[in-house]
Amino acid sequence: MDSEHYDPWQDPRLQEEIMMKYLRQRSGWSRAWSRLRWMMKRLAWQVVVRSASFVKRVFDVVVSLLAIIVLSPVFLLTWLAIKLEDGGPALFVQQRVGRHGKLFPMYKFRSMVVDAEKIKAQLMDKNESGGGVLFKMKNDPRVTRVGRVIRKYSIDELPQLFNVLKGDMSLVGPRPALPSEVAKYSVRDRMRLEVRPGLTCLWQIGGRSDIDFEGQVRLDVQYIREQGFWNDVKILLKTIPAVLLGKGAY
Repeated sequence: MDSEHYDPWQDPRLQEEIMMKYLRQRSGWSRAWSRLRWMMKRLAWQVVVRSASFVKRVFDVVVSLLAIIVLSPVFLLTWLAIKLEDGGPALFVQQRVGRHGKLFPMYKFRSMVVDAEKIKAQLMDKNESGGGVLFKMKNDPRVTRVGRVIRKYSIDELPQLFNVLKGDMSLVGPRPALPSEVAKYSVRDRMRLEVRPGLTCLWQIGGRSDIDFEGQVRLDVQYIREQGFWNDVKILLKTIPAVLLGKGAY
């Protein structure tokens, strides 16, 4: 269920409990007044939830647009470096799973050799990520020289600012997973799909690839339960030193 737009007042069971609480053993004006109070509380909840969603979206658009403008020289230099190294495409577009399981094209600067996906099948027995859901190698032979630099400082993720502008992603939220990874999700893991995926998240500022899959899920669920505007701001501010230090990036 979409936690950004979930209206508990539409839940039939909750609705019945509330109505029984207010209307039991009442009649006439008392019953009418209780019903009015219930409707007012429902309206107030809807206003709060929708306002929070609107503020988050406005924040995403404004910040991502400003970031694209300010970082435009970095975009240009990265594009040139990748092209000069092997002549292949600078951008890498990959299908990822967004909110409610909707697929979308996620943009990245290419940090691996052109035929990286084909080579991956030959490296599966060297996967260093526990649980078998993710694929991680600290010394992945597919990563190019330029790729090692831009991955360390998350420069390869910058094109996802355009995904944020489009509305496929948010600045803060669980990282978007591959369809093959989502296919292995447990029921608990699928809670990550209740919100828009993000450019950064709690485990991105707390260890990145050094955190195993179970740890990532735990932190993503924690974020979903505690999400709010100021919480997003704090995560974004903590992302800056995490990126500059490059800890856990590979």
